[in-house]
Amino acid sequence: MKKADILNAIKGRLIVSCQALDNEPLHSSFIMARMAAAALEGGAGGIRANSPEDVAEIKKTVDLPVIGLFKKEYLDSDVYITPTMVEIEKMAECGSDIIAMDATNRLHPNDQSLEDVFKKAKASFPNMIFMADCSTYEECLHAQKLGFDIVGTTMRSYTAETQGVKIPDFELFKALKENLKVPFIAEGGIWSPSEAKKAIECGAWAVVVGSAITRPQLITRRYADAVASALK
Repeated sequence: MKKADILNAIKGRLIVSCQALDNEPLHSSFIMARMAAAALEGGAGGIRANSPEDVAEIKKTVDLPVIGLFKKEYLDSDVYITPTMVEIEKMAECGSDIIAMDATNRLHPNDQSLEDVFKKAKASFPNMIFMADCSTYEECLHAQKLGFDIVGTTMRSYTAETQGVKIPDFELFKALKENLKVPFIAEGGIWSPSEAKKAIECGAWAVVVGSAITRPQLITRRYADAVASALK
């Protein structure tokens, strides 16, 4: 599919994040692919997934655009979402339709700036759609200036600068709608259908929901805590 076709396919749609880290109960490429199949059946317009193995299995299972990322920790950097060209190359090779990268103002591993890494990524994969995972309004504007095709609010409240900020941040969504020329994807802290709807009403191109759909241990904890509170 061409870039425009992929972007149009997710416009106004729900993107379900199917991720489970190796310390979580559902960690398995097979399980994530079945989760993606369930998301498709429920009406999802796209999938967000972590690791080459999960993306490859999901692409074999569902015919939906997939935002691929590769979480990898390095000792010399706080950036862990597709942080270097090693991860970018693997995500391109496994069939990602869109590659998500950390686009915060932090240095990438080996003291590489975002500009350095992204310039190499674009040169290596000129036809790939790149999504900037940002935490602030300023980072979103900077990502657009660098040439990212999509920006997302993925890292809002997950960086030192934004720690404690309430998410979803609908005021941020409105500001991005007013001042960005590229599409933005609302992501982070969206727990209810009404919040997802509001994100679209605020101008989001698409909405990513993860934990509220695909992390049953967190969903269960919300209910368990509510039940326990009734007994206090």
